[in-house]
Amino acid sequence: MKFGRLSFCILFVGLIAVLPALSQEAASLAIKATGPKSTTTNAAAHPLEISSGDLLDVTVFDTPELSGKFRVDDRGAITLPLTGDIFVSGLTATQAGHAIESKFRSSDVMKEPHISITVLEYATQGVNVVGEVKNPGVYPLLGSHDVLDFISAAGGLTPNAGKAVTVTHRLDTEHPVVVLVDGKIGKSNASDVDIRPGDTVMVSHSGIVYVVGDVGKPGGFLIENNDRLTVMQAIALAQGTNHTAALDQATLIRKTSSGRTQIAVPLKKILANKSPDEPLADGDVLFVPVSGAKAALQTIEAILPSAAGAAIYHVP
Repeated sequence: MKFGRLSFCILFVGLIAVLPALSQEAASLAIKATGPKSTTTNAAAHPLEISSGDLLDVTVFDTPELSGKFRVDDRGAITLPLTGDIFVSGLTATQAGHAIESKFRSSDVMKEPHISITVLEYATQGVNVVGEVKNPGVYPLLGSHDVLDFISAAGGLTPNAGKAVTVTHRLDTEHPVVVLVDGKIGKSNASDVDIRPGDTVMVSHSGIVYVVGDVGKPGGFLIENNDRLTVMQAIALAQGTNHTAALDQATLIRKTSSGRTQIAVPLKKILANKSPDEPLADGDVLFVPVSGAKAALQTIEAILPSAAGAAIYHVP
């Protein structure tokens, strides 16, 4: 009997000694099983803040005479019975309820008020989506959504959309955030932007350079990522010139502050590397005429219709 008690004591002391080690090993296994803590920067859903024009349903527990629906005025306040004006603009519904409770206590209206607020109408809950989207407009922000969600809600991008998207926060218009929307998985940081009610999402316009005339594939070519095309690059995108092209009579039509200007382009020398390769800007029209006496008669008015009807191509 004595031997049994001694064995039990030894076993108990041994368990106490190994418990810390077992706990540490269990914690280590748990970390390995769950992996490292996520470092995602996706913005969580923000409680919508009350603003002027919102309609609030204020419920005071067991006191219906103090309850009711109240519209937030231009000052950001609501007027309650017995307490007067309470400023709620910029607060969430929960914070506004606490503010009213504090006002009731300080005004000796109620000792232990219990107030709940429901926002029946949000006047500024939407996010304005503008720019190169198919259906610009104001779209509601309910829950957590990123830039791509709002572009999708607006019908997606237009063929002339660039990759740069500017997000302007309603409460900080001086510091807009620019993100790049790329079709490749993992290449976009659009999901990292914190979108809040009243923000504006603007999709940029991608620059277009038109190459028309006696070339292999006339059309408009998008300049994405704010890059610039040169004359030689534009000709290459248009699959080169035809053997009937009048290289010495190529011309560039450019829109300036004083109107459209026609500029001679030494295309033959550029292709022969005997003249500097000239950069092209958004809206430029590079025209390569066909050889012949009529080529010299081409005017801006005659060239522009061919550019207006040209197909638009994305630069690979």
